[in-house]
Amino acid sequence: MIKFITPREAAHLVADHATVAMSGHAGFGTADAILQALQQQYALTGKPAQLTLVKVAGAGDGGRRGGDRLAAPGCIRTLITSHVGLEPKLAEAIRAERCLAYMIPAGTIFRLYQACARGENGFLTEVGLGTTADPRYEGSCGNARTRKEGKPLVSVETVQGKEYLYYRTFPIQVGIIRGSIADETGNISLEHEDMIGEQLQIAMAVKQSGGIVLVQVADLVRRGKLDPRQVTIPRHLVDYVTVVRQRDVWTEIVPDPDGGRPHEPLTVRKICARRAALELQPQELVNLGIGMPESIGSVLAEEGMESRIISASDSGVIGGVQLTGPEMGSALYPEAMIPMADMLSLCNGGGLDVCALGLAETDYLGNVNVSRFNGCVVGPGGFIDLTRQAKKIIFLGTFTAVGLQAHCERGTLCITQEGRYHKFKKQVEEITFSGVAAKQRGQKVLFVTERAVFTLTPAGWLLTEVAPGVDIRRHIIPFMDFSPRVAAHVKTMDARIFGETKMGLR
Repeated sequence: MIKFITPREAAHLVADHATVAMSGHAGFGTADAILQALQQQYALTGKPAQLTLVKVAGAGDGGRRGGDRLAAPGCIRTLITSHVGLEPKLAEAIRAERCLAYMIPAGTIFRLYQACARGENGFLTEVGLGTTADPRYEGSCGNARTRKEGKPLVSVETVQGKEYLYYRTFPIQVGIIRGSIADETGNISLEHEDMIGEQLQIAMAVKQSGGIVLVQVADLVRRGKLDPRQVTIPRHLVDYVTVVRQRDVWTEIVPDPDGGRPHEPLTVRKICARRAALELQPQELVNLGIGMPESIGSVLAEEGMESRIISASDSGVIGGVQLTGPEMGSALYPEAMIPMADMLSLCNGGGLDVCALGLAETDYLGNVNVSRFNGCVVGPGGFIDLTRQAKKIIFLGTFTAVGLQAHCERGTLCITQEGRYHKFKKQVEEITFSGVAAKQRGQKVLFVTERAVFTLTPAGWLLTEVAPGVDIRRHIIPFMDFSPRVAAHVKTMDARIFGETKMGLR
């Protein structure tokens, strides 16, 4: 029988040493009122302590809410997630080794929930081979303490001569998830949520484990008032419901009445986005990553070509104006929403035509790192899932970083000050994308910067284009820690990229 309780009562149901799975993606889908009650209870009583917290994505607003509610010393013993980019307190707990941490690809955590729901002991996957998830590298361990004290979650197994990663499942005692509406019997609808996250997968995994499912909703209606097609979590998967009458706990999206994007000035960011936009073909399914790749959407909008591509987020939101920060994963005016689990399956299976992602650092093998810097872990998020089978991958970013100054003059690029940080290194700190594996799979991989374009070929790096006004020996080679091959006929990047007027894309 479903019980309706307060967030404070919900917090009392979580015992010391419990394994807790929570829903949430950036600022959405998180049962923050229950997490806040847990935070307050722990501050007063020191309970619940030594939890294992499992979550798919970074769930927070950058320091106060979401997963950071449970970051007090001693509250979490083990963290299993893909990302802590919006949870600086959890990131600091990992860095300071106050907890064990496993940074697993987002899609793999969905697979863990699904395998647990089926009562399986584990599952095989190719996703993550040759990257930080592979036990021959970090094995997803987020810090030295995890490598020393933690139990391995993954191993390499060979089946019929082919290598796989094997993940073992584990019981989950508590699920803390967010819904929109509950009826009096405990059926849960997600109809007002900005994405369809992991709520159902958590509920099924927890019930298979014999645990309890706590759901926070914004509204309560009478029995029979919910359209059964809108019920994502049926009542037999729910134990307790708490009603907090807010549509969203902390985020509020104010739509642009014109549905447009702001016009971006001609900076190195826009130069990279323009060059990347030239790679996109009509009606391709394209993922635009956070950071510089987001500007590709602005470029297309400026050119009146918003409908040229079908944009897709790993959250399952398709079309519209993709958002960032705490609103990451959602969009203004989306065309469709599919469950995040299904979108990540689509990515793993090669359903993405193009994946445009930020270039943090790369090395002579074409490996890319976006998950760990100077020992501080952020996590791979959906990066490994997105790049696994995408037909074309475009990494874009400035050639150097921290202090780079450049501008355009009469259609040429003028570099007035180099950045202090070299992105093209002999070896990256952590492998989030394997250039070696991409070459074996035959993926087309481009590296787009404001001054040069490289292609990753079976023989390695190949410099194919340079910006007008750029000298290869002066502006490129000295700032790379390895020597790329140079094409016999290096092209000059399209002059339209460096002009103040629209490019005239067709």
